[in-house]
Amino acid sequence: MPEQERQITAREGASRKILSKLSLPTRAWEPAMKKSFAFDNVGYEGGLDGLGPSSQVDTSTIRILGMTCQSCVKSIEDRISSLKGIVSMKVSLEQGSATVKYVPSVVSLQQVCHQIGDMGFEASIAEGKAASWPSRSLPAQEAVVKLRVEGMTCQSCVGSIEGKVRKLQGVVRVKVSLSNQEAVITYQPYLIQPEDLRDHVNDMGFEAAIKNKLAPLSLGPIDIERLQSTNPKRPLSSANQNFNNSETLGHQGRNVVTLQLRIDGMHCKSCVLNIEENIGQLLGVQSIQVSLENKTAQVQYDPSCTSPVALQMAIEALPPGNFKVSLPDAAEGSGTDHRSSSSHSLGSSPRNQVQSTCSTTLIAIAGMTCASCVHTIEGMISQLEGVQQISVSLAEGTGTVLYNPSVISPEELRAAIEDMGFEASVVSENCSTNPLGNHSAGNSVVQTTGGTPTSVQEVAPHAGRLPTNHVPDIWAKSPQSSRAVAPQKCFLQIKGMTCASCVSNIERNLQKEAGVLSVLVALMAGKAEVKYDPEVIQPLEIAQLIQDLGFEAAVMEDSAGSDGNIELTITGMTCASCVHNIESKLTRTNGITYASVALATSKALVKFDPEIIGPRDIIKIIESKTSEALAKLMSLQATEATVVTLGEDNVIIREEQVPMELVQRGDIVKVVPGGKFPVDGKVLEGNTMADESLITGEAMPVTKKPGSTVIAGSINAHGSVLIKATHVGNDTTLAQIVKLVEEAQMSKNPNKHISQTEVIIRFAFQTSITVLCIACPCSLGLATPTAVMVGTGVAAQNGILIKGGKPLEMAHKIKTVMFDKTGTITHGVPRVMRVLLLGDVATLPLRKVLAVVGTAEASSEHPLGVAVTKYCKEELGTETLGYCTDFQAVPGCGIGCKVSNVEGILAHSERPLSAPASHLNEAGNLPAEKDAAPQTFSVLIGNREWLRRNGLTISSDVSDAMTDHEMKGQTAILVAIDGVLCGMIAIADAVKQEAALAVHTLQSMGVDVILITGDNRKTARAIATQVGINKVFAEVLPSHKVAKVQELQNEGKRVAMVGDGINDSPALAQADVGVAIGTGTDVAIEAADVVLIRNDLLDVVASIHLSKRIVRRIRINLVLALIYNLVGIPIAAGVFMPIGIVLQPWMGSAAMAASSVSVVLSSLQLKCYKKPDLERYEAQAHGHMKPLTASQVSVHIGMDDRRRDSPRATPWDQVSYVSQVSLSSLTSDKPSRHSTAADDGGDKWSLLLNDRDEEQYI
Repeated sequence: MPEQERQITAREGASRKILSKLSLPTRAWEPAMKKSFAFDNVGYEGGLDGLGPSSQVDTSTIRILGMTCQSCVKSIEDRISSLKGIVSMKVSLEQGSATVKYVPSVVSLQQVCHQIGDMGFEASIAEGKAASWPSRSLPAQEAVVKLRVEGMTCQSCVGSIEGKVRKLQGVVRVKVSLSNQEAVITYQPYLIQPEDLRDHVNDMGFEAAIKNKLAPLSLGPIDIERLQSTNPKRPLSSANQNFNNSETLGHQGRNVVTLQLRIDGMHCKSCVLNIEENIGQLLGVQSIQVSLENKTAQVQYDPSCTSPVALQMAIEALPPGNFKVSLPDAAEGSGTDHRSSSSHSLGSSPRNQVQSTCSTTLIAIAGMTCASCVHTIEGMISQLEGVQQISVSLAEGTGTVLYNPSVISPEELRAAIEDMGFEASVVSENCSTNPLGNHSAGNSVVQTTGGTPTSVQEVAPHAGRLPTNHVPDIWAKSPQSSRAVAPQKCFLQIKGMTCASCVSNIERNLQKEAGVLSVLVALMAGKAEVKYDPEVIQPLEIAQLIQDLGFEAAVMEDSAGSDGNIELTITGMTCASCVHNIESKLTRTNGITYASVALATSKALVKFDPEIIGPRDIIKIIESKTSEALAKLMSLQATEATVVTLGEDNVIIREEQVPMELVQRGDIVKVVPGGKFPVDGKVLEGNTMADESLITGEAMPVTKKPGSTVIAGSINAHGSVLIKATHVGNDTTLAQIVKLVEEAQMSKNPNKHISQTEVIIRFAFQTSITVLCIACPCSLGLATPTAVMVGTGVAAQNGILIKGGKPLEMAHKIKTVMFDKTGTITHGVPRVMRVLLLGDVATLPLRKVLAVVGTAEASSEHPLGVAVTKYCKEELGTETLGYCTDFQAVPGCGIGCKVSNVEGILAHSERPLSAPASHLNEAGNLPAEKDAAPQTFSVLIGNREWLRRNGLTISSDVSDAMTDHEMKGQTAILVAIDGVLCGMIAIADAVKQEAALAVHTLQSMGVDVILITGDNRKTARAIATQVGINKVFAEVLPSHKVAKVQELQNEGKRVAMVGDGINDSPALAQADVGVAIGTGTDVAIEAADVVLIRNDLLDVVASIHLSKRIVRRIRINLVLALIYNLVGIPIAAGVFMPIGIVLQPWMGSAAMAASSVSVVLSSLQLKCYKKPDLERYEAQAHGHMKPLTASQVSVHIGMDDRRRDSPRATPWDQVSYVSQVSLSSLTSDKPSRHSTAADDGGDKWSLLLNDRDEEQYI
C-alpha cells in the first residue's frame, strides 16, 4: 500500500506540473476540476475528498444484455466495483441485470452503463431513473451545440468560421451549413462553453446565437486520458506574453541555447502551425521556427527550464501523433534533468496507447485505367502493417481502407498509393458518407500531389494562417542566414474580381504580408502571380489571405514544363452531338483557348494556358464520370431527423432536430405525415401508409403498423409514427442499392467462355489483319467506327438512345431478355377495369352512382381512390364533383363519408354516358331517376372486412365475382350507398397493348423471354398469361435479379434486362445490355446501356433488329477493305509486271482513297434503315399468337422455388421484399374462419403478400 500511495502521489504531481505549464485559462469550475483526473476512473484516489459519512448512497438496477457465462458476470463486477463512488455491485446472469449501490454525487448511472458498454455488453437503466451527470464527470463527456449564424454569403465564410473555431481549445468537431445558416459544434464543456463559441463567431464579424444544446456524448477512458494529456491552447496574447517573459529572463542573465531538430511526418502548413503554436507556449521555449521543406525546426530555449528530450517528447505527443523527432548527436544524452519526469508525462501521447477499434478512411485515387490497377493497389496496400481491409472502386476512383490508426495513418496510406504511380488524396477519415464521394464543385477534393487546382475552401480550416496582427515576430527576428532558400513563384486562380479596384485591393493587401515579395494580378485572366519566401509563407496561406478579402482563390498546378498543347483520346462518343457538347464545355472553360474534337478518330486537340489550367483538369472536364443519377438517389436521404426521448408508457419527453450524422442506431425518430423516413427502422407506435415507389418501383403505398419495417428515403403518406432506427449511414437500403449498382458496374466483364480453337483462329486472323493494315490501314480503320456512328444516329432518330458502340454491337448476340413487370410490362398506375352494379338491390342509376363514388374518392390520397376519381370524371365528362363531408379513411380497410350536391354535377354534364361496354354489366342500364330535391348520401367504399364492420352482408354471388377478378390479378372493392351494397369496382395495373406482341416477336427471333418481378406469384402468373411468357420469377429481391443475370451469363448466354425502377438498376448494370424505359427513374436510365424514349416495348425488338443490321454492315465494310488490300497490294508490288500491268504511285493513292470512300458510302447506307412498324409485326404474328393457360406458366419463387425465408436473404433485402407490393395486392382482407368458402380466395387490402401476415417477413 505505501508503494501504491507513492505512485499515486507521483502521478498527481506530474499531472499538476503539466497543467501549470500549460497555463489553462481561469474558469469558475477550475478549482473543482483540478482535483479530478483520468486515473480516478480506474480505481485510484487521486486528490478527491473523502466521501464522508453524510454522502447519500442510492441503489438502482441496470439491465445487461450479452452475458453468456459466469466469466462475464465476474468481469463486470470487477470492473464496475473498481470505479470511484461504487459501494457494491451484484450481477445476476439468470435475470440479465445488476444491482448497484453508488454515491450519486461521485458517479452516475450513465457512467456505469457506459463502462459496461465499453466491455462489449448492452446496458440500460431498468427503473427509468435517468440520473444527471454530476459536475465531476465533466471531463468525461462531449456536448453538442447548434448556433444560428447570420451574415454568411459564400463558402469563404464557411471555411473561415470552420477553420478558426476548430483551432479553439476544447472544440472537437465543427460543421457549418451555408444553406441553413447554422453551425453544429461538438465541444468539451471542461474546456469551453457555448457562450465562448458564440462570442468567437461574433468577433469574426458574424451574428451568432445559440439555437439549442444537444444531449452530451460520453467519452471512453482513452478519450479522457487523451483530453487531459493534450496541451490546452492559450489565447495568443498569452503566448506573446510568454515570449516577452522569455526575453526578460534572457536579459537577466539566463543562457539561451539554439537547438536544431529534424521532424518527420509533416505534410502541410497545418502541421507547421500545430508544432509552432503548441511548443512555443511551453515554459522555457523562447522561439521556434519550423521549415516544412527542410523538415527541420530551430528552437531557442532555456536549458534550466526544459531539455532537448522534453522538447522531442512534447512534439511527438502532438496530435495526430505521427511526428518523429530526431535529436542531434550532442543532445542525445542531455535531458536528464529534474524536468524529465514532467516531460515524460507530457510524452505519454495517445499515439502510444493501444486502440482496440479500427478506423475507416476514404482515399480518392486518380490514374486507374483498368481492373489490373485495382488489383495492384489492393494487393500492395493490403500487405501494409495495420491495414485490415481495402476495397477500391474503379468507377468512382476511390478506395476505402479499414486500418488500425495506432499502426498506420491515412497520410501514410496516401503516400504508399502515390509511390505506386497513382495520384491520391485523403477525402475523409472515419467516414460514413455515400459511396459516391464529393465530386461537386463546392466540395472538391484536395489533392496533395500538386496535380489539380487545390480548392482552399477545403484546406483553409486546417492550413489557414493566423490573422496578421496575431503573428509573433519570430520570423522577422530570425537571422538572415536561416533564410537561405531562394524565393519561389506560385500562380493562383481568382474568381469574383469585377474591376481594377479589386486588383488594387488584392495587390495592396498581399504586399503588406511578411514573406510576399511581389504580386501581379491580371483582371481579364482571373489569375495572380506571386513571388514569396517559402520559409515565411506558403501558397495555401496566400490563397487564404485572398479569400479573407472576399474572393475565391485556388492554387494552380505548376505547369511550367508544358507547352500548352495536349492531344487526348476520347472513347464513348456516338454522334455529332457528343462532339458539340465536349467542344462547347471546353471552350467555355477559363484558360482553354482552342478545342477541336474529331469523331472519326476519337481524338481531341486542346490548346490551353498552363498558368491557368492543367492537363489533368482538362481530362476531368471531359470525363465527367461521376454518376449524377446515383447522387440524386442518395439525395433522397433526409438531412435532419426529429429524435425524441420517451418516458414511461412511451410518452414523448423531448424532441430535437438533429443532423443525420448524429443519428445513431437505436434512436427513436418521429416522422410526421408528408415527411421522409430518415433511416431504416421499425415502427414502434402509430399506423400509416408509406410511399416506397422510388425505392421498390411499385406504385401502391404500403401499410405500416407497429413492428413493420420502413425504408430510408420513402415518404410517410398519412399518420405520424415513431420508429426505432435499425440501419443508419451506409447501412441503409438506399446505400445498399447504390453499392449493388457499383459492384455490378465493376464486375461487368465480357463472357470468357471461348474455346481454344476460336482463340487460335482469332489469333491467326488478327496477325493477318496486322500485315494488311501495315500496307494500307485507312479502309480497315473506318469499317467499324463509321458503321457504329451512323447506326447510333439512326437509332436516336427512331427513339432509341444507345450509349456507345459496345451495346450496339452486343445486342445482336442477345439470347435471353428479362422483363420487369411494374412499369415495364404494365403501365405502373392503377386503372378501372370494370364497374358492376347489382341490379336487384341498386336504387340509383349508373351516372349518379359514379358521381357519388367519384366525389367520395376525390378526398382520398390513395392511388386506388385517385384511379376511381379519374375514371368517374372521364365518364361523366366533368372536372368538378360534389361536396364531401365527415370523411373518414381507415388504412387497410376503406373510406366512409357523406356526399351531397351530385344533382348539380349531373345537370351540367351534357355529354351522355358512353354506351355500355364490355367492362359494364347489363345491370347498369337502369332507368334514369326523375328529378328530385338535393339529398345527402352516406357512402362506404372498401373491402369485405370494412363493409362487415359497418353491418353489411356480402352475398356469395358478389364474393364469387370478386374472387374471379382477384384471380386475374385485379383489385376488387365494394360500394355501399345509404346502407345498401350496390356495386363493385375492379381496378388493376393494365398491361401495355404492345407487350404481348413484343414478347411474341422476340420469341420468334429465338430469344428466351423471362418475367422477373418482386410481386406475388398470383399477380405475376396472371400478367404472364396475358402477355405469353411461360417462365416467371416472382417475389424476387433486387440482389436476386443480379444473381439471376449472373447465372445466365455463367451458362454462356448474352442477357438483356428491361426495367424502369431503382430496384432494377443493379440488374441493368450487370446485364450485357441494360434497357431502361424512358419514363423510368433517373438511376435506371443512368445504369442502362439503351434508353427507350417512346416507352414502347417494340423498340426492344427494334434495337436488336438494328444491331443485326449494323453488324452485317460492318462485315460488308471489312470484306470490301480486305478485297482491296488482297488485290491491290500484289498489283502495287509488281506481281503482274511480266505481263505489262504496273501501277503508278498516283494510281495507288487514288485506289486507296477510293477504298476509304467506298467504306464510308457503305456505312451511310444504314441511313436508309426503317424501323418495322406495328402493322408489320402484327402481320408476322397473325395466326401464331396463342394465349397461355395458367398451367403453361412456370412460376419460380425467388431464385429456385425456395420460400423467401431463405438464409441467403440479407436484412435490407427483406425490407425491400415486403415493400414490393403490386396493385393487385391491395385487395380485400382475408375473411374470418366463419365466412364462406368463396370468401377464402380473396386478396387482402392490407398490402400483404401470399396470404401471410407482414410480421412473417420482418
